[in-house]
Amino acid sequence: MQRRAPQAAAQATTPAQPQAPAVAATVRRLEDGSIALVLTDADAHLLAEASADQPLLVRVAAGTDGVRARAELARGLRALGDGPVSDAHASLLLAASLFARSRVADPRPALTAVLAAADAAWSAGDRPTCLAALEAARSVLTAATPVEGDCARLRDHLLGLHALLEQRFADAAGPLRRVLAHGRDDSPETLRRAAMAALLLGEIATSCRMGVRALAASRAEGRDDLAAQTLEHLAYAEMRAGLHARARAHAGEGLQVALRSGRSNTAAHHRAVLALTASVEGDTEEVAVQAALALSTARRHGLEQTRTLAEWALARAELGRGRAEAAAARLGELVRADGGHFAVRPLLMPCFIEAAVLAGQAEAARPVADAFQAWAGFGIDRAAAAQLARCRALLATAGAGADTVEDLYRRAIDLHAADIGDYERARTQLLYGNWLRRRRRPREARAVLRDALHGFERCGARAWADQARAALRATGEAATGLGEDAVLSSLTPHQLRIARHVATGATNREVAQALSVSVRTVDHHLRNIFAALGVRSRVELARLVANAPEREPMAR
Repeated sequence: MQRRAPQAAAQATTPAQPQAPAVAATVRRLEDGSIALVLTDADAHLLAEASADQPLLVRVAAGTDGVRARAELARGLRALGDGPVSDAHASLLLAASLFARSRVADPRPALTAVLAAADAAWSAGDRPTCLAALEAARSVLTAATPVEGDCARLRDHLLGLHALLEQRFADAAGPLRRVLAHGRDDSPETLRRAAMAALLLGEIATSCRMGVRALAASRAEGRDDLAAQTLEHLAYAEMRAGLHARARAHAGEGLQVALRSGRSNTAAHHRAVLALTASVEGDTEEVAVQAALALSTARRHGLEQTRTLAEWALARAELGRGRAEAAAARLGELVRADGGHFAVRPLLMPCFIEAAVLAGQAEAARPVADAFQAWAGFGIDRAAAAQLARCRALLATAGAGADTVEDLYRRAIDLHAADIGDYERARTQLLYGNWLRRRRRPREARAVLRDALHGFERCGARAWADQARAALRATGEAATGLGEDAVLSSLTPHQLRIARHVATGATNREVAQALSVSVRTVDHHLRNIFAALGVRSRVELARLVANAPEREPMAR
């Protein structure tokens, strides 16, 4: 007779004989893969003596601390990938404590547990708890002697990250640069850590290069686990660098890997990055879908970093559509000292300041600008100096003289020369060009707005390019230089075909039948066409198409 038990050690007694001594039993895996509880021949009579209507009481004996530690580590890592990160943190710290009690000579399991606990705290946006976990990881390393090789590099990484979280930036630079120096190796883990160190140092271009190398090395070794982690950091770094198309590609790949492996938390992070890239491209439908899915998991599992990124994407999409008040309202909670994720908060401050000023809420933006100035002063965010000058120019528009505002805008554009991508520079040029236009300096405004338009087009920021085109038309550029064909060239080939059908007077249903697509697809594309061309009616669209040469734009 066989009874099933879930653990590798058990004790069995029958309620009918409460005074009998405990009977030892073992667990065996049978040929069919099932697990069976097995008694010795000498004790088998106890089962026969038990009456048929009496349940068999099985008590599972507690395993050793080492066994329990490994079980808690596995449970914590599962929750970190697919569960509430608070649960993950508790299980991982318990695992580390059990490893310490078991006096296991190898420090790596305990270190894995503590570092994963730090990751959980980081995802939750809990800076003090993250610091405590990093300190515990350093203690584990210190107890492991000698500290050399990969352990020494890991110690440097911990020292640098700990100093950054305590805002001791001078103390962080040395250890993180030592980690970065090891990026000359071909080990995927070493390269991934070097990419992270570069990101923490604000060397975004270096982080992207290291991340691509780490991804290639992970794939070459068949390390899907490392590839998934690397894609998460790489997509984020490329988004920070303004390389939105690359970030979208890597986030899309990372999303598929996360979904296949059942890591919903990682999938939510990639969805937030996809929403951010879509907010640049002006794809409001994609922003809404990806952000909603990211927020659903983030709220359920306590992922504050993911939540902040998704909310930022929604706000930036609003700002790209010219809805500054809505963007400011969404970002207001995230820029407070107690709001949003501590590591993402400074990155979205310039977006809030711009939205608040454009919405007529300059006073709400001033304290945020002061906080952002402190962040820029640390020197680890290369884009911050240019963004700060832009923010100060926006805030100076109401009270300062024209010379001060212009000097700030020009300073911001000069500082943008260090940027990798075109997006932030083009945003500054758009604001400066609009300011020049309102100052009745159309010729100077046109030159700046053309640069903004070209920058937005290069990085695929369609919604922002629409704003630049509209501003150019307001300066008279459409009548003096910007031909209608140049405006139509912003459309994709599919959008241009729809626009030309609509211009003939065809209804959306007729266009759908002609192109073998759904009416809903035509509706969606037509909204994007109106936004891209800055027109408000089918009559305006027909006039624009009628004045353009009959040719297809280049496929993009």
